[in-house]
Amino acid sequence: YISVFQEKLDMSMYPVESIRNFSIIAHVDHGKSTLADRLLEITGTIAKTDRNKQVLDKLQVERERGITVKAQSASLFYSHEGVDYLLNLIDTPGHVDFSYEVSRSLSACQGVILVVDANEGIQAQTVANFYLAFEAQLAIIPVINKIDLKNADPERVEKQIEKLFDIPTDECVRISAKQGTNVEKVLQKVIEKIPPPNCNTADPLKALVFDSTFDHYRGVIANIALFGGEIEKGHKIVSAHTKKRYEVNEVGILTPNEQPTHKLYAGQVGYLIAGMKEVTEAQIGDTLFLYKQPVEPLPGFESAKPMVFAGMYPVDQTEYNNLKSALERLTLNDSSVTVHRDSSLALGAGWRLGFLGLLHMEVFNQRLEQEYNMSVILTAPTVPYKAVLSSAKLIKEYGKTEITIINPAQFPDKLSVSEYLEPTVLGTIVTPHEYIGKIIALCQDRRAVQKDMLYIDEQRVVLKYLFPLNEIVVDFYDALKSLSSGYASFDYEDAGYQAADLIKMDILLNGNTVEELATIIHSDKAYATGKILCERLKDAIPRQLFEIAIQAAIGKKIIARETLKAYRKNVVAKCYGGDITRRMKLLKRQAEGKKLMRKIGNVEVPRDAFIRVLKRQNDK
Repeated sequence: YISVFQEKLDMSMYPVESIRNFSIIAHVDHGKSTLADRLLEITGTIAKTDRNKQVLDKLQVERERGITVKAQSASLFYSHEGVDYLLNLIDTPGHVDFSYEVSRSLSACQGVILVVDANEGIQAQTVANFYLAFEAQLAIIPVINKIDLKNADPERVEKQIEKLFDIPTDECVRISAKQGTNVEKVLQKVIEKIPPPNCNTADPLKALVFDSTFDHYRGVIANIALFGGEIEKGHKIVSAHTKKRYEVNEVGILTPNEQPTHKLYAGQVGYLIAGMKEVTEAQIGDTLFLYKQPVEPLPGFESAKPMVFAGMYPVDQTEYNNLKSALERLTLNDSSVTVHRDSSLALGAGWRLGFLGLLHMEVFNQRLEQEYNMSVILTAPTVPYKAVLSSAKLIKEYGKTEITIINPAQFPDKLSVSEYLEPTVLGTIVTPHEYIGKIIALCQDRRAVQKDMLYIDEQRVVLKYLFPLNEIVVDFYDALKSLSSGYASFDYEDAGYQAADLIKMDILLNGNTVEELATIIHSDKAYATGKILCERLKDAIPRQLFEIAIQAAIGKKIIARETLKAYRKNVVAKCYGGDITRRMKLLKRQAEGKKLMRKIGNVEVPRDAFIRVLKRQNDK
């Protein structure tokens, strides 16, 4: 156990020249967190044991799924050729949904380690992350990992790296992070190749907040990178974003766990606690400076663009306030979720949340359940559409000609709109060449347009497609993986909006529209989706004493119908033999009664039927 009175570290012995800030980027499962473990062990930051498996993945979700969700930072001390160096390492996630975390982490770095699996070679996410680092003009150290596997082929991977990224093959470091082979060499490369941060302790204080977490006892803990000056306990600081003043209670470095220090100096990365109570105060991308010494704020981050929207409602309305506070705390830790209040006739008051992708949505939901014990109803995911208005009345009402539609209920009528727009993404698919035919067919089925096709080597192909976002949002990734036996990898980036033929599809029960079930959809897919929805409703709605017609309609035109038969009493049971007219009379009388009932009876759709229909479908 570390005693509470542990010595505070003196950080002045690490001048700017001996600081290196870097992050580790790679495709999913290429061994980023394992490499981070080895680096932590070599520098003596954590003890060498067999239990060190993905030390930096602290969340329960990350442990269970074996993926990194949050970027985590750690400071390492390493001496090389007689000089003590301070290395700040940031371990980043690999999934496409969390590329926002990666781009944020890169802003606090001067270089990256690009890890590539010697067995799998370059994957879609490797390409995407490389370009993120390349555009930020960072030094790049290619590392080929997992050379201990029997199928490893580091020569092939080196050739791929040279062909795609123009990095000479002799610069690649071959390592095995699991066994620790050659990992020392990576640290030496980091010190030689990556430049020290360009800043000065004599300048006024300038700190970038690149991440923040919430602690029940100490309030908000902000992770900061210092771009100038120094900071210590007792300093009065101001946030450039909110203009609020704070007094610094504690500063320190993360050796994954928090370790208080006397001061932090320019070029160092650490944490700061300054009595911020509110979740919204530690805005990510914010600049902190000393009171009465204002500085030019650093260019912040573009806020993440949500790609997928889903409604979130408490299972029981009495839980509304608890869920509200849980959401607020969780969105501090995961700032890329956008929250709008929303209410639905069927499900009550709730929120419409914007996520960066489906995995992000699942992880968020799982964290709500595990960390805050909240169970919620999540509706099927939708994407944000836009409409360019043409009617003067509506333009006046909204105050602008282009509106964003998140909720189908606000979908404007075709007559008052000059065109509808839908979001598109540029997708990159990396696949072994034998699956090309199937994948191209899949992409065409999803209304995608091929932009480019490139062979990396004899086996590997990179395909570039322009996809409508709503086609890939639900199950594209699963379909791609199952077609290619799990070998193809997929990555996408935002590509703006394009005009599309969108329509609003209503669901009618006995001629009355049901607001909650309206969906916005592309006209090509309307018939198929209408049919599926009607069939699903037929299973979900309980039978009544009268017949129910379930219809999908576009405007006035009915495109699909299912009929839910009525319960009926066997009125002819008492006739045995006798004349046919006797039976007909009884049946006719029953039919008239049912007709009358259908006129006056209205269909109450029970809440769980809504939940069954609106929830994400896993049984496609």
